[in-house]
Amino acid sequence: MSALEEVATRDQVLERIREDSRFVLATHEHPDGDALGSLVGMHELLTAIGKQSEIFVAAEDLPLPHEYRLFALDGAIDEAPADIGERTVVFLDCGNIDRNSASVLRSGAQLLNIDHHHDNTRFGTLNYVVPAASCTAEIIWDLMHRLQVAPTPAAAQALYVGLITDTGRFMYENTSPRAHRMAAELIEAGVDVPLVYRCLYEEMRPAKLALTALALGAMRRFDSGALTLSSLSAEDFHKAGASEHDAEGIVDQLRAVQGTKVAVLVRELTGERAGERKVSLRAADGGVDVSLIARAQGGGGHRRAAGFSTTLELSELIAFVRPAISAQLHAAADGRATATLA
Repeated sequence: MSALEEVATRDQVLERIREDSRFVLATHEHPDGDALGSLVGMHELLTAIGKQSEIFVAAEDLPLPHEYRLFALDGAIDEAPADIGERTVVFLDCGNIDRNSASVLRSGAQLLNIDHHHDNTRFGTLNYVVPAASCTAEIIWDLMHRLQVAPTPAAAQALYVGLITDTGRFMYENTSPRAHRMAAELIEAGVDVPLVYRCLYEEMRPAKLALTALALGAMRRFDSGALTLSSLSAEDFHKAGASEHDAEGIVDQLRAVQGTKVAVLVRELTGERAGERKVSLRAADGGVDVSLIARAQGGGGHRRAAGFSTTLELSELIAFVRPAISAQLHAAADGRATATLA
């Protein structure tokens, strides 16, 4: 999308917000900080300008992980409203609707797809995708400015959570000067920074710590350390007394291991999804675009953070991931060599 097209699409989104009266808001399954922050931030925006807004969260995504207890989500719905065909549905931070429980909302009168993932499938009737944004919360913050709506303390906190989680506490390459300006403005609007930090990154449940220990104990390295991988079985979760949510963040510790180019955490799913594995990928630098690897298995994400679900066995997964990483690293090296010769 060109800059002119992006501005035109933004103006269309603003027009829908101004003109339409009833909204349903949704995000991707297993929502993270940016998904939830965008959801609540958009809800606060619509409420502030007198619109009827409802938040959709699938029953299987509740309760939220412990670290997201900042989000009460009071009154959230888990089914499509009876008048869905007359409502505008806003999908936030949602790259693909097809494998999403929120797909029950696809019959909305208008589907506004607001996102920052570069591999978004553009499934909406109106697609406002801004890959240059640090997070989807930043896009909502910008819409607030365009509509001259000052963030309430609740909106500011929600958008701040989206910002700091998707920028890795301002450590990732998507951390722009604009992201810091956004943070400053949200703090001025009433964000309790120490409280947010404690909720997100401290007060770890013992079960999560036990699960992390099992994952780190199972760590394996391949290809001179370029790939750092660990896996968690259903038995590991049972042993630690942990839930699937407790695995969040472990892959980032694998990425921090010296020499790692790509970190992978594979976890075995249970219940209705028994036989499947969820795979999280993180790139340590720009040499590998892990979203390309995830898309090859039906998933997606960012250049440095992506994931997918699969029925492949662990050995098959490793056999798939290793050459995929190697091919990108070699291509990057060849490109650098060519540039040097030129």
